[in-house]
Amino acid sequence: MKLVYVFDAYCGWSHGFSGTLSEVASRHPELPVEVVSGGLFTGSRRVPIREFGYVQGANAKIAELTGVEFGEAYEELIADGSFVMDSEAAARGVAALRQAAPDRAAELAAALQAAFYVDGRSLSEAVTYRTVAQAAGLDADAVVAAFEAPEAQTAVYADFSRAVQLGVTGFPTLLAVDGDSVIVLAYGQATADEVDARFSTL
Repeated sequence: MKLVYVFDAYCGWSHGFSGTLSEVASRHPELPVEVVSGGLFTGSRRVPIREFGYVQGANAKIAELTGVEFGEAYEELIADGSFVMDSEAAARGVAALRQAAPDRAAELAAALQAAFYVDGRSLSEAVTYRTVAQAAGLDADAVVAAFEAPEAQTAVYADFSRAVQLGVTGFPTLLAVDGDSVIVLAYGQATADEVDARFSTL
């Protein structure tokens, strides 16, 4: 069995779930964690953030429920409403970091979300991945090269397809996958204790 975490780096609820994912992973070190990018802001949804009028209210709710931080630098980044969340670019970055340290994918996904939601860094820029890689002690040049490589796009589409194949309809979703068996452990928001309670029924 393994855990499969389907998220989007530009999803506030995924940011809010980071602490739960970290706690679940630490409680179950025997279970590998596969991280999959779901593709929230793609195609016609890749527009200036001002077109999503619910963002500020949703973030306040996420912070209230999960205790996660939305930093001043993030608020400044989105203040004029022109910032565009591009989930394909973010998924390329997730793939690049995952390639550099597959066994740390969950930790790196959380670090990437903090880079955006706390530090106000665009997930479309190579310098963001250099910063995250350096902080994690990874080969930053290799991560940036992987982010910019044409092959990264192949990984993006593979991730998006995997999310659909797993039946995921929203983010974040945490699954327990054992062969052909796919069980939802968490959807949207949950505590580590709630996830463990569902584990106990498997």
